[in-house]
Amino acid sequence: MSDLFDVSREVILITGASQGLGRQFARVLSAHGAAVALAARQTGKLEALQDEIKAKGGRAAAVEMDVTNNASIARGIDAAEAALGPVTVLINNAGIAVEKLAVEQSEADWDAVIGANLKGAYFAATEVARRMIARKAGGNIINIASVLGFSVVKFISPYAISKAGVVQTTKALALELAASDIRVNALAPGYIDTDINHDVWETPAGEKLIKRIPQRRVGHESDLDGAIMLLASNASRYMTGSVVTVDGGFLLT
Repeated sequence: MSDLFDVSREVILITGASQGLGRQFARVLSAHGAAVALAARQTGKLEALQDEIKAKGGRAAAVEMDVTNNASIARGIDAAEAALGPVTVLINNAGIAVEKLAVEQSEADWDAVIGANLKGAYFAATEVARRMIARKAGGNIINIASVLGFSVVKFISPYAISKAGVVQTTKALALELAASDIRVNALAPGYIDTDINHDVWETPAGEKLIKRIPQRRVGHESDLDGAIMLLASNASRYMTGSVVTVDGGFLLT
């Protein structure tokens, strides 16, 4: 089974790698031998993570990338491939949310969320795919969606809309790229405890939300380790257009 989930030959580009889930994906995949290209707009945190991974014997490179800018996407991939070799796996993880009622969301709020979460994922995927097609070696694209691509809560409507778009992006690209031996799948996390939202779970609103989760707990970043190893490795070789949900049963309610 260890051979089945082997990622030691992969060069994995992770967007939004400076914190949260992106950082956890980088740590897990590098610990299992993958070379990881760490991409985000601000490189300070990336360089600290790069140094951490290298100190443990891993291979990592920090690259600047703004996924809302196509030229920046191309430059970031160029830098990643110059440092580590051709990207074989892309993890589209970069994303933001703006918490307001729908009637209070501005056009700028909409553009920021859709630009980072949906446009960014689409154009990062297509830029990587063009390079994979040119090399004729196949590849693997993993989009980070969300349970809110299937369900909704108040205050983050553009985020939920963007993640529904990520699900359809996954399916559309999977269909088009399958003939080039490029598989495209998505991971849809539920509510996960991260640095950004850690304090929320002890508030009345956070406690109410946890009660909606059948497992009666918020997820830990490590709860996604198995799913990301599945999708990044050859264990998912006959999967494309799939969405793997890891949510403690949230979508059952």
